[in-house]
Amino acid sequence: MRDGDKLVFVEVRYRRRTGFGHAAETVSRSKQARIIHCARFYLTVHQGWNTAARFDVVAVEGRLDNCTVEWIADAFRLDD
Repeated sequence: MRDGDKLVFVEVRYRRRTGFGHAAETVSRSKQARIIHCARFYLTVHQGWNTAARFDVVAVEGRLDNCTVEWIADAFRLDD
C-alpha cells in the first residue's frame, strides 16, 4: 500500500480469542525478519531501493461480526 511517497508493507493478524496472546503479539522477531526479507526482495525486483518504506501491523481480534481492529503504523523497523 502507499501512504504519500512511502511504500507500506502491512501484516494482518487475526485472533478470535486472546487466551494465548493478542493478535499484534504474534508478530515475533522471526516473523518481522521474514517480512523484512520479503520487503527487501520486493524492492529489489521492482527497483524500489530508493523508496521510503515502513511496516504496519493490523491486529484483528474477536468474532468477525463483532471484532476490534487496531492499526499499528510503523510497528517495527529494519534496524529493530
